[in-house]
Amino acid sequence: MEREAGEPGYWDDHQTAQQKMQQLGRLKDTVTLWRDLESRSQNLVELTELALAEDDPSLQEQLEFESEELATALAREEINLTLSGPYDDRPAIVSIHAGAGGTDAQDWAEMLLQMYCQWAEARKRPYDVMDLSYGEEAGLRGATLEIGGAHAFGYLIAEQGVHRLVRLSPYDPNNLRQTSFAQVEILPTSEDDPEVEIRSEDIKMDTFRSSGPGGQNVQKVASAVRLTHTPTGIVVSCQNERSQHQNREYAIRILKARLLARQEEEKAKEVAGMRGQRKAAEWGSQIRSYVLHPYKSVKDHRTNLQSTNPDAVLGGDIDKFIEAYLMSKVGE
Repeated sequence: MEREAGEPGYWDDHQTAQQKMQQLGRLKDTVTLWRDLESRSQNLVELTELALAEDDPSLQEQLEFESEELATALAREEINLTLSGPYDDRPAIVSIHAGAGGTDAQDWAEMLLQMYCQWAEARKRPYDVMDLSYGEEAGLRGATLEIGGAHAFGYLIAEQGVHRLVRLSPYDPNNLRQTSFAQVEILPTSEDDPEVEIRSEDIKMDTFRSSGPGGQNVQKVASAVRLTHTPTGIVVSCQNERSQHQNREYAIRILKARLLARQEEEKAKEVAGMRGQRKAAEWGSQIRSYVLHPYKSVKDHRTNLQSTNPDAVLGGDIDKFIEAYLMSKVGE
C-alpha cells in the first residue's frame, strides 16, 4: 500500500486515496502494536531469567509490575479482537432521548451526555456535540454527538438501550425518590458508504430559530435546520447554535447514519425470518440501572456486572461495562 501511494496519479481520485491512506494508517498502528507486545514479552522472558539467577527482590518487583502491565495490554487487545463487524471501526453517532420522568428525565439525559463526553475526553477520543434540544425547565429533551477514535462504534454499541436512574429528585419540592429513563441510540457514520445515497429531491428542509434552556429563542436568524427524508419519513433536526450551513451538514450526516441503520435493520429482519428466529428486531431495552438512593450502585442487566461507585461511572468510567458486554457476545 505504501508503494501504491508513491505511484503517479495516486491522488487523482482524492476520496479513494484518502480512504486508502486511513486504512494504511490503521494497519500500521496494528502492526506497531503487536510488534511492541512481542518485544515486551521477549524482554520479560529475559527479565525472568535474570531475576531467577540473581534472586534480587527489586528485579522480582519489576517483573511482577511489567507482567501485569503486559497482561492488561493483552486483555485490551482481546476485547478489540471481538470488534470485527463491518462498521465497528467507524466513528459513532450517539443520540440521547429523555424518556418517562418529566424534568428529572431531561436532567438525566444531560447527565448521560456529560458521561459520554467525559469518557471520550479521558480516552483522548475526538468528539463533537452536533445537536442539543433543551428542556423547558432544565436538562435536555435530546442530544446528539459524534465520537471518533479506534473502534468507536464497536465499543459504544454496548451502550445502546434504555438507561434507568433512581435518585432523590432535585426538582420535587418534597425531595421524593424519582425513577427516570433515557434512551441511548448508537449509529455508525455512513459518509463513505456507497449504499447510502440521498437525492436532493427527496429532502424537505425547514429552518427555525435555535432555542436555549426554557425554550427561549437564542438567535435572531433561523439557523436551526429540520430535514425530512420523504421516501422514509425520517426527520432529523440540528440547532446547536452554529450557522445554518453547519447545522444542515450535521443533519445530513445524522440522516445518512439513520438510513444506514434502517437498511441494516431490514437485512437483520430478513435473516431472522429465513432462520425462523422469533426474537423481535428492536433497538433496545433497559440495559443498565444507576441507583443513587437509597444505596449507591450501577448494575448492567445484561452481564450482571455491578459497581458501587456511580459517581465514577457517571464521570465516564464505563469501560468495564462495555468490555464485559463485548466479551459476553463472543460466540453468539
